[in-house]
Amino acid sequence: MRIQVLPTPEDAAERAADWLRAEIGRASAQRGECRLALSGGHTPWRMLRDLKRLRVHWHDLSVFQVDERVVPATDERRNARQIADLLIAPDALGASQFHAMPVERADLGAGAAEYARLLIGAGSSPPVLDVVQLGLGADGHTASLVPGDRLLDDLTADVGVSGPYQGVRRMTLTFRVLEAARHRLWLVTGEDKAVALGKLWAGDRGIPAARVARESSIVYADAAAARGLPAEIRAGH
Repeated sequence: MRIQVLPTPEDAAERAADWLRAEIGRASAQRGECRLALSGGHTPWRMLRDLKRLRVHWHDLSVFQVDERVVPATDERRNARQIADLLIAPDALGASQFHAMPVERADLGAGAAEYARLLIGAGSSPPVLDVVQLGLGADGHTASLVPGDRLLDDLTADVGVSGPYQGVRRMTLTFRVLEAARHRLWLVTGEDKAVALGKLWAGDRGIPAARVARESSIVYADAAAARGLPAEIRAGH
């Protein structure tokens, strides 16, 4: 795991967008496509705005979701709404290239299985995504793999449905998929994440996020989130 500490959330988002642009280009050149899964959150939205201003191989990109709240399509908390609003445009991502999680399904388990089949496509299970972009909760969760949830111990499914968390259930990629990805891009900002980021960096498996593979992982953090890290990392060494 590599970590880069930037002064502000805006700086972290900008640097993450530039890294993501380059990785989309590499995947496109090597495999003819890039399969990307995105999380939600304010700083990732900044990253996507920055990405849209860059020269990206949009035509080779397929975008999936890391997780989604089980709320109506009109709900402002839906990550899919934000991703679509930020990326889908005539000169950017095509609507058919974005695959939203089917959280409106009456049978959420069937919806999760349907999304897993979409992710797998002609490949194998677990699906291999080129990049999964992850966030970090103050309680140490990532995706919607939250402390105490049964999904933490699910070693067979690629997509699952959590129990209620902050009032709503979530559909989420599981550890199997996060582990299988070629690259993991972490974007962590805010002082409330400082303790959790310290545990992630230390590999403290008492938090769900630290159970994700460290190999081929890069973290962009702002100074506030990084305040609990060793001084040499905070200094950029």
